[in-house]
Amino acid sequence: MEQREFIVEQETAGQRIDRFLSGEDTGLSRSALQALVAEGYVQCNGKAVAKSLKLKAGDTVLLEIPDAKPIEAVPQDIPLEIVYEDAHLLVVNKPKGMVVHPAPGNPDGTLVNALLWHCKGSLSGIGGEIRPGIVHRIDKDTSGLLVVAKDDATHIGLSQQMAVHSVERAYQTVVYGGFAQDEGFVEANLGRSKTDRKKMAVYPANEPHTKYAYTGYKVLERLGEFTLLECRLKTGRTHQIRVHMASIHHPVAGDPVYGPHNCITSLHGQCLHAKTLGFVHPITGEQLRFDSELPDYFTHFLATLRRKNT
Repeated sequence: MEQREFIVEQETAGQRIDRFLSGEDTGLSRSALQALVAEGYVQCNGKAVAKSLKLKAGDTVLLEIPDAKPIEAVPQDIPLEIVYEDAHLLVVNKPKGMVVHPAPGNPDGTLVNALLWHCKGSLSGIGGEIRPGIVHRIDKDTSGLLVVAKDDATHIGLSQQMAVHSVERAYQTVVYGGFAQDEGFVEANLGRSKTDRKKMAVYPANEPHTKYAYTGYKVLERLGEFTLLECRLKTGRTHQIRVHMASIHHPVAGDPVYGPHNCITSLHGQCLHAKTLGFVHPITGEQLRFDSELPDYFTHFLATLRRKNT
């Protein structure tokens, strides 16, 4: 169990203890910190506290972070849409709503659980026990193409292509607002938000603990208050398209995290599909390129917008 000690300074005196801790660099969300307070893992001046406690300057706060329970990825017979498969790799069309690998809160029912069943354990070990074969990820509520490595040599070869940005990755998305130009790009570093650790944010290039990110976009169709875009990634950072488009005031439709407060809940998450994936096969040297149809949730939304704008 990890222990962290904090001394309350004058500037933060008067804050509730959960608010104070969420402002410190704990790596935990505010809801996780509130749970630790409720379970007795937080003390102030040596005594267990309630989350409503307001702190005074000079108070000593002790936070105990219990060791994470190990997660095991177990094979599960879950249907998969496999676009391509050979002895070294497979390309999967992931449905919206499926998590890629097990994590706290999602111990099973993930793409990895389905892959372990399908591949009978023959997946690259480089990602560890929780992420076997996983070379890159897409968000739970993003649909589309993902390549999975069955052996370590393939995994290394694909990771190297990702690192030098030679993998072709094109997404389609519906975003808010109209565009004067037919194409453009967003080039801005991404890092964890300083106010909400579950979110990513745009930062200047010289900001520490951030990574370079580039998203190119092209207008495919103008739909009144919305626009259908193709987005091409040079980099594949967490939530990249969602954060970059929100940063230029064109958030992805349905995005509950980076979109407007009156989110389009009928989409059940962001309207974003990983449509095209291209790379060189690390073992055979063959150039492979795959394209997937837009899923039903996406085409139904487009049809609705087209009816409104005819």
